[in-house]
Amino acid sequence: MTGPAEASGPGGAAAATPARGGYAVVIPTLVRDTLADCLASLAAAHGPGPDEIVLVDDRPAPHHEDQGPLRHPLSVLGDLRGRTTVLRGGGRGPAAARNTGARAVAAPWIAFLDDDVQVGPHWCDQLAEDLATAEPDTGGIQGVIAVPLPGERRPTDWERATAGLAQALWITADMVYRSEALKQVGGFDERFPRAFREDADVALRVLDAGWRIRRGRRTTRHPVRPADRWVSLRQQRGNADDALMLRLHGPGWWKRAAAPRGRIRRHTAISAAGAAACLLAAAGRRRAASLAALGWALGTAEFAWARIAPGPRTRHEVVTMLTTSVLIPPAATRHWLTGLWRHRGARPWQEVVRP
Repeated sequence: MTGPAEASGPGGAAAATPARGGYAVVIPTLVRDTLADCLASLAAAHGPGPDEIVLVDDRPAPHHEDQGPLRHPLSVLGDLRGRTTVLRGGGRGPAAARNTGARAVAAPWIAFLDDDVQVGPHWCDQLAEDLATAEPDTGGIQGVIAVPLPGERRPTDWERATAGLAQALWITADMVYRSEALKQVGGFDERFPRAFREDADVALRVLDAGWRIRRGRRTTRHPVRPADRWVSLRQQRGNADDALMLRLHGPGWWKRAAAPRGRIRRHTAISAAGAAACLLAAAGRRRAASLAALGWALGTAEFAWARIAPGPRTRHEVVTMLTTSVLIPPAATRHWLTGLWRHRGARPWQEVVRP
């Protein structure tokens, strides 16, 4: 493989001894219904199993004493149950939960899985091969993600967004890191509160430390989880995380991470046109207000059609796309600007954890 995922950091290869030994699995979880399927697939995978499994229960504090929802998922582990530990994450987000899990294991490699994936039937064998063939300067090995989509119709906007994970670099749905590499960069940046961009951030820091990241052979299935019609609106909170990435890694981070820039510039322009139309109308400048309103309407219509055209175009999907296409530009702009302000003085994560 060539490209950003395999580039070494500017400092050159980090000195390391190839670890041919075992690995631990760390899974941050909100104890969703998908966790049982995730653990069942891990227990059924052929090959040498993990030395340790750490589940980090990241539900908010009031749920910490509630063990009921965890009993069934743990029961599907079979022989692996004795190697499994449950820790408390405190509801601080997946980045902090992964750090909690990583600190608790002693294996030379740590495989991070999300609780809504299902590893392939030969995942353990393939991971063992990935680790056995790792070069001394390999700091991370990415799994191959498959997102099943409906075959009888066009995918919805949400399904297409999830399918994009199959092409994404370094996603922690299935990502294994050398423990030494993670320790060197200070682990995951806990200022990323969502499952968004925290994976790209740690990977860029691992590369900058001189390690390489390559793609492995193991495969993992990532089903599309059910979502309500407002999921795309909630996703706009990720624009604040993009702002943090900009502060930490500079304007070139999108290219380095092979990440789509999205539509934040267009969203900002549409939002500005809408705000200008309201202000000009209030000031009695009707002609200028009409022109600004026309710009807002055209921009919103283009955005809505870009989302409707490739989809199934059912009544529910079309109404959802029309409604959210009006709301997303101002929401995205607000989160982006809030993130720029909140993270205006952001320091590298290593400096934060090692003052």
